[in-house]
Amino acid sequence: MSFFSKIKQKLGIGTISVKINVPGQLNAADGKLKGSLLLTAKSNQKVKKIDIKLEEEQTTGRGDNKKTNYYTIGSWNSNEFFEMKEGETKTVEFEFPVQVYKSSTDQLAEKGGVLGGLGKMAKFADDARSEFSVKAVVDVEGASLDPSDSCNINIIK
Repeated sequence: MSFFSKIKQKLGIGTISVKINVPGQLNAADGKLKGSLLLTAKSNQKVKKIDIKLEEEQTTGRGDNKKTNYYTIGSWNSNEFFEMKEGETKTVEFEFPVQVYKSSTDQLAEKGGVLGGLGKMAKFADDARSEFSVKAVVDVEGASLDPSDSCNINIIK
């Protein structure tokens, strides 16, 4: 392997391209996420591990009081070691349970009546928003920066 090839390998350039395929929308009541990962080798590579997670980015507050928290609400991984030749493609299917948490204001807003109204007002005042994304990282032998992909998904609570 040439010096330039070693540098590219270390930086994860020209190793494997990763593409996540998941539905654009998920009903939280289903309780699981199914999808696939398309791997395409740009050169001969050895895959050590695959990690996939569903993450919630929850933002509350406004202006200087704005606060963002991240929660992993589902994950899947494979420690299956395999080799890929240049130009080879491989599809990896995955499925994992998803646990979407409802904030206390969400729970109160669902009650209906006066309590539901109070919950909706509190939710509006708090300006709570959640965004969900699926993230995949493929651990390639010899690469410091592993190839990855992410995509947003809409979750109906």
